[in-house]
Amino acid sequence: MTSTRTAPRLRRALTALALLSAIGLTACGGGGGDSGTAGPGTGAAPAGAGSPAPSDDPVAEVREVEPVAALLPAEVRAKGTLRIGSSIGSPPAAYYPNGQDRPPAGQDIDIAEAVARVLGLRLQRQDASFETILPALSSGKYDVGTGNFGVTEERLRTIDFVTYVNDGQGFAVRKGSTGVKGKVEDLTELCGLTVGTGAGTTFEATLEENKGACAKAGREPYDVKVYSENGAVVTALQQGRIDVVMSTINGLRYQAAQPAAGTRFLGEYHRLDVGFAFRKGSPLTPAFRAAVDELIADGTYARILEKWGTAESAIEKSRINPPEQR
Repeated sequence: MTSTRTAPRLRRALTALALLSAIGLTACGGGGGDSGTAGPGTGAAPAGAGSPAPSDDPVAEVREVEPVAALLPAEVRAKGTLRIGSSIGSPPAAYYPNGQDRPPAGQDIDIAEAVARVLGLRLQRQDASFETILPALSSGKYDVGTGNFGVTEERLRTIDFVTYVNDGQGFAVRKGSTGVKGKVEDLTELCGLTVGTGAGTTFEATLEENKGACAKAGREPYDVKVYSENGAVVTALQQGRIDVVMSTINGLRYQAAQPAAGTRFLGEYHRLDVGFAFRKGSPLTPAFRAAVDELIADGTYARILEKWGTAESAIEKSRINPPEQR
C-alpha cells in the first residue's frame, strides 16, 4: 500500500510521465517509407495529446483565389474535394490537442487547410501512420499527403513534392546527459551510443547509411533503435534505454522548450525542404505551388508559422521537386 506521504510524489511522477509521452517527437521524412513523422496510427495513443493549441486562427479569413484555383484540373474543381492522408504525430507539426476526440492541430494542418481554401476545395482528411502514406499516394488512395515529408533523392524517384517549409534533422539528449556535450556535426560523435528515432524516416536512413563511419574511425559503432510511435522514443530517452534522439529540428526544439520534457536540443544537423506529397506526375502540383505562394504573398503563411513558433523554417517561395539539400 502507498503511504499518504509518498502518494503525492507518485502522483507527480505519473503526471510527468504522461506529459512526456504526450509531448512526443515529430519525424522528418524518411529515406524509405516515409517524417514525415513516424507518428502513431489511427489506433495508437496520440503523441501530443494534452498539449493545448494556440487560440489564434490565421486561416479563418482565407478565401478562394480564382486565378490560382483555375490551375486545378477541371474535374477536381467540379468535385470540390481532395483526399488527404495526414500523419498526426506531435506539436508543432500535427497533433491532437487535449486528446484524440478533438480535431488535429498544428502547422501542417493550418497550411493544408489554407491551401485548400485558396483553391476553393474541401479536404477529406484521413489520419494515417507515417510510413503508409507515400505508398498509398502511388496506389491512388490519397490525392495528397502531409507528414513533414522531407524531400530526398530517393523519394523523388516515385513522389512529387510541393514545398512549404524548410525543416530537417537534429538531435536531443536528456538534460544533464554527458554522452553528447554539444552540437552534432559528424555522426562519429555518436559512436558507442544508442540512438533512437522513428521508423521509415530520413533519420533512420541517415543513421543506417552511415553506420560504418565509427568503424572507419576505429571506434565502437553506434546502435540504432527504431520506434513506430513518437511517445515511445521519448519514454526510452527518459528511462535511459537510448542516449540520444534524432528527429525534426522543429519538433526537438519545441520539446526542449517544455519544462517537463527534461530534454536538451543539440542543434541542427542537416536541413531538408519539406513538402506536400503527390503521386508521380500528379496534375495538382502547379496549383498547390501557386496556392502556397499566394499565402506567402498575402502574409497568411508568416502568421501560421508565427503561431506555431516555426518562423525559422519559412521559405521565400514554393518549389516543385527541388533537389535534395546537401
